[in-house]
Amino acid sequence: MTGKSKIFNYNVLITIISFITLINSISINNKYIFFLYILSFAASAISTKYGIKFIQKLNLLQTIRTEGPSLHFNKSNTPTMGGIFIIPFFFLIISSVSIISFKFKLAFFITILGFFLIGFLDDFLSIKNQMNLGLKSKEKLMLQVFVSTFFVLFLFKNNLISNNLILLNDLTISFKSLIVPISIITIIALSNSVNLTDGLDGLAAGCSSIVFCGLGTEILLSNDKNYLMFSVISFCMSGLCLGFLKHNKYPAKIFMGDTGSLTIGAIIGVICIITNSFFTTFIISGIFIIETLSVILQVSYFKITKKLFKKGKRLFLMTPIHHHFELKGIKEEKIVEIFWLINIILLIFSIVM
Repeated sequence: MTGKSKIFNYNVLITIISFITLINSISINNKYIFFLYILSFAASAISTKYGIKFIQKLNLLQTIRTEGPSLHFNKSNTPTMGGIFIIPFFFLIISSVSIISFKFKLAFFITILGFFLIGFLDDFLSIKNQMNLGLKSKEKLMLQVFVSTFFVLFLFKNNLISNNLILLNDLTISFKSLIVPISIITIIALSNSVNLTDGLDGLAAGCSSIVFCGLGTEILLSNDKNYLMFSVISFCMSGLCLGFLKHNKYPAKIFMGDTGSLTIGAIIGVICIITNSFFTTFIISGIFIIETLSVILQVSYFKITKKLFKKGKRLFLMTPIHHHFELKGIKEEKIVEIFWLINIILLIFSIVM
């Protein structure tokens, strides 16, 4: 399948997201939203283009895990850690915008930097060990819990997080102090969900660009001026992901690695809890959730059947679920395009509901 796929290719994706961003910019008479989105796209696309050679010189190349689909072995030695061409622009944006207070901006910066360093260390160790294994799962989780807890407790102590979760039609549920563990779990879950989704060329970057576009739209629709800057940040992140996707789409010239995927997921989670967009984020992150659930179901089913029948059984050929479809014989680029399309449908549904 070529870039001229009739299903849902990169050009269609960027056209839809750009159109939605433009409409949002016009609707609130703020031309800077669309301008910054375009600027973010260009910055990411250009830095990634020239950064690929830099990555190759440093020999930061992907090692493919042997348990994965055999078709992926030809991806070995593809430049990785592409997140370093996305996330620094996010830090620049955070440093430039006016958000609530300096203390909050600093806490926000430190939190995302924490996830960035966790991802960077995981990628670096994988490359150093020449196998797709960096930090151990428990080590990674403990670091994520530590960073997330720091940020959520900061928000809670400074009354910057709502105890009431807004659901459909302004229905709210009060969780009081339970909002703290809920928020911590949200950040960690979204961070790891994006990471799990980053298994096919352009899948995580494309879906992330859609989710950020949806978040930006939801925040504007809430008509809360206190959150306007988070809408701007969301659209900028959408542009950054799309710019990177230009080089990450099939066949990928570079992978974002955990440096990018863990951090992008954390940014989604942080914006979600700050703006109280839990319900919308749950809908537009449907692909991430499905990917994660497929892994949980596979592992749980295997353990249960192993206890019952002394031999573990599987629900899917391989998880995350995008690998299941690959082993079913569906082409990688087709799976990605279909997932993008589903994500766009979820975005539109979240806007019109």
